[in-house]
Amino acid sequence: MQIYKNIWRDEGMLPNTLAIGYVLLTYFGGWALLCVGAWWSLALGVLAVAHGMTIAAYLLHDCGHNALCKKVEHNTRIGRWMNVITGSHYGTYEDMRYKHMRHHVDNCEPVAFDYRAWLVERPVLHKVVRGLEWCYIPAVELIMHGMLIAAPFVYESKKAQRGRVIRVTLLRFSVFALLIWFAPLAALGYAVAYCLFLTFLRFMDSFQHNYEIFYTLDTTDAKPPYKGNREYEEHNTYSNLISARWPWLNLLALNFSYHNAHHTKPTTAWYRLPAFHHSLYGDSCPQQLSMWGQVKSFHQHRVGRVLAEEYGTADVRETVRDGKAVGVNALSFLTAF
Repeated sequence: MQIYKNIWRDEGMLPNTLAIGYVLLTYFGGWALLCVGAWWSLALGVLAVAHGMTIAAYLLHDCGHNALCKKVEHNTRIGRWMNVITGSHYGTYEDMRYKHMRHHVDNCEPVAFDYRAWLVERPVLHKVVRGLEWCYIPAVELIMHGMLIAAPFVYESKKAQRGRVIRVTLLRFSVFALLIWFAPLAALGYAVAYCLFLTFLRFMDSFQHNYEIFYTLDTTDAKPPYKGNREYEEHNTYSNLISARWPWLNLLALNFSYHNAHHTKPTTAWYRLPAFHHSLYGDSCPQQLSMWGQVKSFHQHRVGRVLAEEYGTADVRETVRDGKAVGVNALSFLTAF
């Protein structure tokens, strides 16, 4: 037990064990419910699998900051397994971590693939994507996750990952094909859960920053204009608490909503973020967004957001409050290009 305790940072044995246990329970328990096939089990299974993947994604994010374990290799092992559960392991954990560290250091959104230009060049596909987004199907995120498969065959820097992508793709698609054959309702339930999962992550990402997008992820010597500028980082980062009145609700996103506190000290573990947020801002965080304003903005601009490249104005708080914030798609830390 002492050896197990020494793995975790900041007395994290209990909270991290509970979080990982929750992921395993909801994900695999949710699959069991999906396979039962009753209407009630399908509904519960969809929600369980979707939220299990959500918490796995945020645990992966914390692993990327080495915020869970004392040793890098332990964070890496957990992060890789969480990557499998999120269904994003066509790409590597290491690539995801690199992209996210660039986001923190460069104070921008560094990407390699300009999906907007790609869609504009394909007007029919663009119309299809807009139609799907109107129906709340996260088509842009599905394209980005599809690019995880295509990336090694498109980008020379990822050429070495071709074998890995082929193996993972064959395995996952074969298993899913068998699922469609033997349990089609379970396959449909997983597809719905996956879309809910991507939609929730997108919602949490859409208004947390007012950063510029730079297509410089593969350019290691690029220096964005606000790199290392802590004042810019703080004033262009926003905390989108699910609830300030009932802080436990923020666990639905594993406290990812305390985003200013996270950017102030990125190695702070998820279970310490509420207290750290309070120590920084007390009961009044100047960068906090209105949750209902975010919901209104997210709904009203779901189609316009397809080609949006910026968040709107310099002060997202005002545009969110008025339901006018457009937000940006395809900024997930799970897609590293």
